[in-house]
Parts: sequence; structure tokens; C-alpha cells
Amino acid sequence: MANRSHEIRKLAKLTGPILVAQLTQMLMSVVDTVMAGRKDAVDLAAVSVGGSIFVPVTLLMFGIALALAPIVSHFDGSKKYRRMANMLQQGFYACAIFGVLALVVLQFSPYILDWMEVEDRFRQVTLDYVNYIAWGVPGFVLYVILRNFCEGLSNTMPSLVIGFIGLLINIPANYIFIYGHFGAPELGGAGCGLASALVFWGMAISMAIYVFTSRRYKKLHLLRRWYPPKFDDVAYIIKIGFPIAMSLFFEVSLFAAVALLIAPLGPTVVSAHQIALNISSLVYMVPLSISMAVTLRVGFALGAGEPKNAMLSFKIAMVFGMVFAAVNGVIMYLGGAWLASLYTPDTAIINLAATLMGLAAIFTMSDTFQAVAMGTLRGYKDTKWPMIMAFISYWPFGLTVGYILGRTDWWVPRMGAAGFWIGFISGLTVAAVMLTIRLRHVSKHYERKQFEQAVNNAT
Repeated sequence: MANRSHEIRKLAKLTGPILVAQLTQMLMSVVDTVMAGRKDAVDLAAVSVGGSIFVPVTLLMFGIALALAPIVSHFDGSKKYRRMANMLQQGFYACAIFGVLALVVLQFSPYILDWMEVEDRFRQVTLDYVNYIAWGVPGFVLYVILRNFCEGLSNTMPSLVIGFIGLLINIPANYIFIYGHFGAPELGGAGCGLASALVFWGMAISMAIYVFTSRRYKKLHLLRRWYPPKFDDVAYIIKIGFPIAMSLFFEVSLFAAVALLIAPLGPTVVSAHQIALNISSLVYMVPLSISMAVTLRVGFALGAGEPKNAMLSFKIAMVFGMVFAAVNGVIMYLGGAWLASLYTPDTAIINLAATLMGLAAIFTMSDTFQAVAMGTLRGYKDTKWPMIMAFISYWPFGLTVGYILGRTDWWVPRMGAAGFWIGFISGLTVAAVMLTIRLRHVSKHYERKQFEQAVNNAT
């Protein structure tokens, strides 16, 4: 019982700051949207499209950085502190490789916009946005590596504090560069890109000052020696991180694909879908934060040679997540129309959005289950098979079911947006089942390995 109470406290202590940090990042995106929208419709559209180009490109860097958290938490659990400085620096090298690749890919933005056949001013503002935000890529690399290093050591408070610092930079920077105040040029929507670049650098510098001056990390001697790139270590980080990045890409691209498939159904359907998706994305920050926290606790337990505690962390995280999902599901089901009315006065959109949020209530349950299982597997540093399972669940299964129900009469009369949401639910449910089976297999393997090691030590 004492062990369970201790684990509940630890998990809650980690989840809270991660959740606030995630919400501040989402709030920055909201601020960009609102402030650009007040300029004019072209600037708002440019920020939306520019972000749609930039965000998928950053997923590789973000995924590689996420790999550092379970690696460091394993070291922390096994008290291998001397290895942390090298692994942190190898993480920089690994993430920098994909940072350079991201900058190269962003150079193809003009061709993407030419393919979209957008009007000239829209095209120019979008390109300016992408070019400005690209200056922040090195800062983004530095920040995400240092953040995941801190979180790997179960220190999530810096993410919270520095998330607020980023928000405090973002709002005035947007005001200055979008509207041209204090002698700055009036850049419109492109100013959001410059503001975001400054945010990345501000957060990176703040995190670097904390990590490299904090007494908490003094014993790790992070800057005593500069390690050259080591192929094995860099490859190891990429081996864990690349599947994480691809899993994120499969999920993000699924929602992007559905948005395109729903577009021909008309503005009412598109608007209702976007409202339901926006609310669901906000709600998802809770299971995502629990998932990130359980990765750290599982990694620490395995590093300490306590695989049973790793599964205890999973069970407690799952209870946390499903209780939240159940409460949230009831709120979304009963209050869907009221929530939609906060976005629009249009009755047709509100009614359809309320229907979709009834489905989103079920979606949240499946999404929470798969997120916690995925986070636990990352703690085991098992990422390749979860990537494959995510692809199968989201694309061949979820998208196919959604398309058949939403756009065809093959099984039932076409359901429109609701059919795609049933596809989401189906895909996430399949993912939850497959990931749970995989987790059971991996956890049994760890426990068997520990038993064999104990027998060998005894003999």
C-alpha cells in the first residue's frame, strides 16, 4: 500500500507541471491565431498554412528529443550519473542532424504553395512566416533536448516555468511585429513567425541557464568535458527517437487527411468538425501529460531493476487517465452544444458539433488508453513495434473505416463527419488493444530477464 501511495504522489507531481507546460504551448498557438486574425483574413490563413508546413517538419526533432527522457530516467534509476553528460551531448548531435534536415525541407515551401495555387499576397506572407520561424530551429533543438533531459531526471518544474516565459515573450513580440510598433516593421501574419523564433530562443536560453548553473545538476559535470559525436550513441538515440517521431507523424497526418476529405462536405460540416477537434485537442493535453509522466516513472523503475514497479506505474497512470476520460466524456456528451456555442452562434454548426462531441466523448476514452500504453512502452525504450501498430491502427484501419462510413454508402447511408469520427474511435481502439498486448509481452520479458539475472548472481 505504501508503495502504491508513493507512486501516486510521484506520478501526480510529474504530471502537473508537464500539463501546464503543454497548455502554455497550446496557448501560444491560440495567441498567434487570435492576433493574426485581428489583422485580416489573409494573415490568419497564412499563419495557419505556415504552421501546417512547419509543425510536421519539427516532429522529427521533437521525437528524437523525446527519446532522451527514458534513456536518462534509466540512468537515474540505476545511478549511472557519469554517463549523463555524454548522452546529453550525443542527444544534441542526434537532434541537430534532423534540425539541419528540417531547414532543408523548409526550403521547398515555395513549391508546396505553388501546388496549392494560392493568391500572391497569401503566398508571400506564408513564405515570410516560414522563413522567419526557421531562424528559431536551432533554439528549438536546444530547448527540446534540455527539456527532455530535465524531465528524464523527474524534474518537470522547469518546463512549467519556462513555458510561461515563452508565453510572456510571445504576446508582446506578436504585438510588435504583426502591427509594427516601437519602430519595428509591420509584418502582419509573418510577424508571428518572427515572434515564434524569438520564443524558441528565449526558452532555449532560459533552459540552458537553468541546467548549466543549477546546483541540482552540479554533480553531473555537464560541461566539464565536450564529447565528440559517437556513432553508436547517436544511432542509439535515433533508433529510439525516430519511431516516436513517426508515430506522432502518423497521428498528425491522419487528422490532416481527414480535414481534406471533409472539406468537400461544405463549410458547416468543416466548422463543426474543427470545433470538436479543437476541444478534443485541448482535452488531450491531460492524457498526453500522464503519458509523458509514466514514461519517466517506468524508465526510473527499470533502471533501478524494479520491473514490477514499472507496471504499477502503468496501472496507476491508467486509472488516472480513465477517470479523467470518463468525467470529461460526460461533460462533452451533456455539454457539447454549450461548448460549441462558445465558438459560433450558428445553430446548424452548433447542433452538428454537439453530435460530434458526443462521439468525441468515446474517442477520449480510446485515446487516453492508447496514450498511456504508448507512454509506458516508451519507458521500456520499446518504440519500433508501437510505431508499426500506430500506422496500422490510424491509416489502413481508422482512415479506411472513416472514409467508408463518411463518404460512401457501402455499409450504411453516408454519415459525413460523424463517419470519420467513428473511424477515429475505431483506429484508436485497435491501437489501445495492440499496444496493451505488446506491453504485456515486453513487461513479462523484463521480469523474466530480472529473474534470470538474480539466479545467475546467486550461483
